[in-house]
Amino acid sequence: MAWTRAELDQAFASFQNTVVECTRSGDWNAFADMFTEDVVYVEHAFGTLNGREAVRKWVTRTMTEFPGKRMTEFPANWYVIDEERGWIICEIDNPMEDPGDGSTHGAANITILHYAGDGLFSREEDAYNPMNFLAMTKAWCLAAEAAGNLPEDARAWLAKFGAMVR
Repeated sequence: MAWTRAELDQAFASFQNTVVECTRSGDWNAFADMFTEDVVYVEHAFGTLNGREAVRKWVTRTMTEFPGKRMTEFPANWYVIDEERGWIICEIDNPMEDPGDGSTHGAANITILHYAGDGLFSREEDAYNPMNFLAMTKAWCLAAEAAGNLPEDARAWLAKFGAMVR
């Protein structure tokens, strides 16, 4: 089924606004509610999630733990709309909060959303190189540590994953 450009633009604007609100509030339930009950969510580091409740469980856990909870926003650097397929393809930035020294740390992913109508999406795929995120997170931890600002959950992450990247 084809949707209008206006409907797809509105659905993506709503998606982005919901992510802003979830980031601000720390409550990620509204994120899961943007998907159909039978959504397929492909996340390259975590695998394929089937169903809205699986997405809810995953997003609530990952965005309330380090490093997700230290990411300050998730803006789209760019996006394109395929009206015929109902797809929205975008690059999402994932910047971290200031580690205490004024430096910036972030990594981007490509997100592919399949629109299902009524403001809901039936599929999302987040494509990225997990090693880029690991390296960025390690650099953030080292900067926070040097600034005397490394939180305990980040210290535990660094101890567990820091040796994986240079």
